Amino acid sequence: MLNTDATTLSPIALFLQADWVVKTVMIGLMLASVATWAVILGFLFKLGSTRRQITRFERDFWKAEDIDAFHRVESENTLPIARVFTAGVAEWRRSTAGGHVDREGTRERLATAMGSAVASEIDTLSDRLNILATVGAVAPFVGLFGTVWGIMRSFTGIAAAQNTSLAVVAPGIAEALFATALGLFAAIPAVIAYNRFSHSINRIEARLNRFADAFHATLSRQLEVEVRR
Repeated sequence: MLNTDATTLSPIALFLQADWVVKTVMIGLMLASVATWAVILGFLFKLGSTRRQITRFERDFWKAEDIDAFHRVESENTLPIARVFTAGVAEWRRSTAGGHVDREGTRERLATAMGSAVASEIDTLSDRLNILATVGAVAPFVGLFGTVWGIMRSFTGIAAAQNTSLAVVAPGIAEALFATALGLFAAIPAVIAYNRFSHSINRIEARLNRFADAFHATLSRQLEVEVRR
């Protein structure tokens, strides 16, 4: 038979002994922890895959001899760096389609188009990162609320029993402190993962910006050739 004595420090026992408010807090924190780990695992896969594919794309791009041919192959690619590349090619074609080419205006538009593409891709890549930030910031306070409520309930029990023995309040306080422990259990991985993933996304953003700058320089040299023609 399941032992529900709170003195065993069994998580199940502590949960079953708690009142409905503290139970609600505990369930919410456990769900937050599950959501946190789902986001963490999703980001680990997504960022790892994105970094590998960016490396592959850059290697293939700099080995390509014909940008137009390379664009035809990669035009449907949804990789962030491929979208930045596509934005640059699209703006280049629009700016050089007419008879007269404004060199400075074309350079500015190319920089703006690729810069906007980088910002858009980073926003997309960062989606759901706010879940980690929210859990990391809020979970400890939710757990603290459960603790405060449980301790208030314990002191109410003292008044009702008219007994100040520690044995009367200890189980209730243990249940209450378990809520704080759950809050920290949800918050600590969320904070660590948020900081780590933010750093990784910043590094990807830096790589996209470096690629955009290098591609911009390549198109600028091509622009000089187009104008001299």
